[in-house]
Amino acid sequence: MSELAVKDWVKQVIKQDEIDKYLVEGKDFIDEDSIVGTLNDNSRPDKQQVRDILQKSLRIERLSPEETATLLQVTDPDLWEEMYATGLEVKKKVYDNRIVFFAPLYCSNLCVNNCAYCGFRSENKNEKRRILNIDEVRQETEAVISEGHKRMIAVYGEHASSNADYMAETIKAIYSVKKKARQGEGAIRRVNINAAPMSIADLKKLWDVGIGTYQVFQETYHKKTYAKVHPANTLKGNYRWRLYALHRAMDAGIDDVAIGVLFGLYDWRFEVMGLLYHTIDLERQFGIGPHTISFPRMTPASGSELSTNSKYLVNDADFKKLVTVLRLAVPYSGLIITAREKAELRKEIIQVGCTQTDASTKIGIGGYTEALKALNGFKQADQDENKQQFKLGDTRSLDEVIRELAEMGMITSFCTAGYRCGRTGDKIMGLLKSCTEGKFCKLNAVLTFREYLDDYASPETKAVGERLIRKEMEEIKDIPFFKKGELLMNFEEFYRKIADGERDIYI
Repeated sequence: MSELAVKDWVKQVIKQDEIDKYLVEGKDFIDEDSIVGTLNDNSRPDKQQVRDILQKSLRIERLSPEETATLLQVTDPDLWEEMYATGLEVKKKVYDNRIVFFAPLYCSNLCVNNCAYCGFRSENKNEKRRILNIDEVRQETEAVISEGHKRMIAVYGEHASSNADYMAETIKAIYSVKKKARQGEGAIRRVNINAAPMSIADLKKLWDVGIGTYQVFQETYHKKTYAKVHPANTLKGNYRWRLYALHRAMDAGIDDVAIGVLFGLYDWRFEVMGLLYHTIDLERQFGIGPHTISFPRMTPASGSELSTNSKYLVNDADFKKLVTVLRLAVPYSGLIITAREKAELRKEIIQVGCTQTDASTKIGIGGYTEALKALNGFKQADQDENKQQFKLGDTRSLDEVIRELAEMGMITSFCTAGYRCGRTGDKIMGLLKSCTEGKFCKLNAVLTFREYLDDYASPETKAVGERLIRKEMEEIKDIPFFKKGELLMNFEEFYRKIADGERDIYI
């Protein structure tokens, strides 16, 4: 595509009226003075005050800005330990002991933006640019399926070549791939995307081809910092176009949206408050908040000095704290911890309330196909920083991570039932808040875990997994909820069918 064509495309992307419609008296929902004031006004919390707030979280009620600020200002180590434990208790109450897995698929690293922290930025001449054609998307998908994945998040740079039409074609291509496994047949059952803000018309194109969750990270809610790291006169330089990306998605019919921050650009306490205010405004305007919240930390990126030298880089201790506060502040939304983090830390963070993670992740364009061809697999030392957006901290296989979680008593889920049964948007939020959805998910987690153990697991993982499944089955039989009507009988019948080789049966 010619440079002139790309410039013409850039000129038509932003629709000012699709920003203005969401403003209140010309203002957006991030009031920096209010955020700073709320943090300062709640800087000396007492123990009883904090414990009262934890009880509200355990009632699965969203916290107010004042309550969230109070938790962010806790300094007592013993009180933090109580908060960590409560975070896990909240997660188990809403989501049970399951962890949902997905794989990211990077389709393009062409980008018109010049973000100071990103390896994809336009001025990074070391980056090896590439966009997958549709056949390559299918090849990458086949490689991902061969690991056992059922969910994928497709990731795109912001560029005319990877516009909404290209995204729609890649989504259709991903869904089209089927691959034989040991007993059954593998496929990607849900495609989410991480992509740039779009107009309502473009978002409807994605909805029409079956997009799952639409994920856009604000990166930073602090406006001066946002302007500093996103140059003016670029698409990403428009703070409000990005801020209301998910509002437009809701208007386009996409009822599962996902927010996030790149921690390390500005003060982490401020950013947590920004995520909360984003949640509040989505709930105010649409009745439902984010399906998931992500909290990636800035990691080294090709050609980016800021990615290693920012004064706001978040250490491991503070990272654990911010994830815990997010779990407590928005107890019904999913929390995603990614392979950016090292294995040891990821294991620890999962235990304060995370619900989703990735594994066997390759973020180079075409990385899965290349890894599949490699004789000895893909090792961390093989990461080419000039072919990917940032460096990964955990490059273990899906099988290894699943085995570790099973040893911790956490069951892997590949369930996508809710989305195909209409349990999305306000419906799933209501079920999550009432702690009902997690019960259906527990059943479907066992069913999809059975599929994985029979189709993909190593002997070591299968042995650990079998013990966990027996434990889960005993728990299910003892829970009164499952004894109502024919639910338990249907589940046991579905389990037998899957053990006999049938696939994609869900409740």
